[in-house]
Amino acid sequence: MKVYILMGSPRKNGNTASLLDPFVSELARDNVEIETVWLYDKEINSCISCRVCQKDWTKFGCFHSDDVGEIFDGILDADLIILATPIYSWYCTSPMKALLDRLVYGMNKYYGEEKGPALWEGKKLSIITTCGYRPEKAADLFEEGMKRYCKHSKLEYLGMLAERSLGYNHDFMNTDKKKNAEEFAKKIYELCQNE
Repeated sequence: MKVYILMGSPRKNGNTASLLDPFVSELARDNVEIETVWLYDKEINSCISCRVCQKDWTKFGCFHSDDVGEIFDGILDADLIILATPIYSWYCTSPMKALLDRLVYGMNKYYGEEKGPALWEGKKLSIITTCGYRPEKAADLFEEGMKRYCKHSKLEYLGMLAERSLGYNHDFMNTDKKKNAEEFAKKIYELCQNE
């Protein structure tokens, strides 16, 4: 099993990274192959809706020459995609949003003269997120957007782990959050194995 984590946090020691650590450690116990891509370290240009990607159904085929082609290859090689992001203004961070826009076109060959395939059909996707408000009032819109995104892209949505930060004057991680991350990893692993 290969897991490809798209990390949308700008902070390598921030809340999202600390929540991801026990999740990754739990998956590693089952000898899962895991790769994490820090999106803020990558060049990710915005989609310009030029439809160059629709001309060849065998590849990503984007107008831009940036790091998204490499990410595209990593996704195609993975069984499970994890979107790890803090919530900014009720949605993911800007490099993740730019990447999701690029992938919905480059992976889904729906927008050319003829409707083509979803190159990532059947891949599984899950979310790990942190937020300042209660998750049901902070991460809910991102989750709903990603459920629709998955349905449109023929991906299998496996669920979300969302944990709240009480602010910069409080420690984020605690025993409960660590346990929740470990339990979420076990759940995701079982869902992937039962297919």
